Amino acid sequence: QVQLVESGGGLVQAAGSLRLSCAATGRTFRSYVMGWFRQTPGKEREFVAAVSASGGSTYAADSVKGRFTISRDNAKNAVYLQMNSLKPEDTAVYYCAAGAVGGMRPGSYNYWGQGTQVTVSS
Repeated sequence: QVQLVESGGGLVQAAGSLRLSCAATGRTFRSYVMGWFRQTPGKEREFVAAVSASGGSTYAADSVKGRFTISRDNAKNAVYLQMNSLKPEDTAVYYCAAGAVGGMRPGSYNYWGQGTQVTVSS
């Protein structure tokens, strides 16, 4: 069992930066692929980025490549999303997720946080 709590969201101007954090409880954290997803009202949850259990491999959606960076610290049971050059279209609720398999589909993740709102003003 893993419990996830996101933090770091807020209001930022376009071209600004934010760093999201996800704190995990549970001794099995380091065995899970960790992902970030986002969702806006009326739309499906969208993959943002993921990092392998070891932290050695990462991948990101084309829409955020070169701007967002995912990382994890297994000693601290934490995963991060550094978001730079933010755009108004990045506005969404951002969710942290843990999965045995991982990938780009929400259904591949077993545990989810409650989400944190990111709002980018133009």
